[in-house]
Amino acid sequence: MTDAPAVPMLLDVPVAPQVRAAFTTRFGGVSPAPWESLNLGLNVGDDPVRVRQNRSRVAKELGRPVVYMEQVHGDHVAVIGDDWRGEVIVGVDALVTARTDVALAVLVADCVPILVADPVQGLIAAIHAGRRGVELDIVTTAVAKLRQLGACELTAVIGPSICGRCYEVPESLRAEVTAGCPQAYATTSRGTAALDLPAAVRAQLARAEVRVAVQQQWCTLEDERFFSHRSRLQSGTQTTGRCAGLIGLR
Repeated sequence: MTDAPAVPMLLDVPVAPQVRAAFTTRFGGVSPAPWESLNLGLNVGDDPVRVRQNRSRVAKELGRPVVYMEQVHGDHVAVIGDDWRGEVIVGVDALVTARTDVALAVLVADCVPILVADPVQGLIAAIHAGRRGVELDIVTTAVAKLRQLGACELTAVIGPSICGRCYEVPESLRAEVTAGCPQAYATTSRGTAALDLPAAVRAQLARAEVRVAVQQQWCTLEDERFFSHRSRLQSGTQTTGRCAGLIGLR
């Protein structure tokens, strides 16, 4: 698949005038196949030099440095304060900040990217929720951290991710996950057991009293603008890149 200039690097979504939220597509970078072309993941086999070039392009487009995580499918949250000097934050799945000179990033290739903001208090978060993150309820943990820092009225954007029609899982796994989050229950278009992670995330946000401003209906397996780990598995390989959800205070 070749690069497609008609597809923008960033897809912006409305949150509030004080906040910029966006999701990257696969396009506009320098990586060759199978990461073609705007791969932002350092741990997927791509040349780190190319990945850093791609990240530089995103930072230039945003007009500010971007804080990335080395995600572990856990429930730890990091607060980005004045001491951050450009390093990747290791071992966390959510970032929170009040800084106006950086953007926060969450990397995905089917998992759910969640961007949260309190534009009045000047607080933002980027959250990574895969199947394990839904089970651990990383959403509630990250929202609690925002409220500890003074957030009051929170608004969220749920980004592109694999949909319940496509995320087939064993029946036993569906039962395990939905025991803690019934809203994750789904059936594929073929009638087999599945999980609807975006629906689960929306329910967890509602319980945390966070308003969802936007829930993108783009399925990463069905929409070729985005990377999809499950799509690659179906084609016989595990190698694919990573897109990002990005949020910053204007």
